[in-house]
Amino acid sequence: MNASAIIMMLVAIVTVWGGMVVSIVHLMRHPEEKDDE
Repeated sequence: MNASAIIMMLVAIVTVWGGMVVSIVHLMRHPEEKDDE
C-alpha cells in the first residue's frame, strides 16, 4: 500500500472508532429513559 492509502485507512478507522467512543460517552452521561407503555 502506498502512503495515501494508509492515510485514508487511518482517517476511516479514526472516524468510525471516534464516533463510537463519542456515542458511548454521550450515552453514559445521558442514559436513555425507558418508556412505560
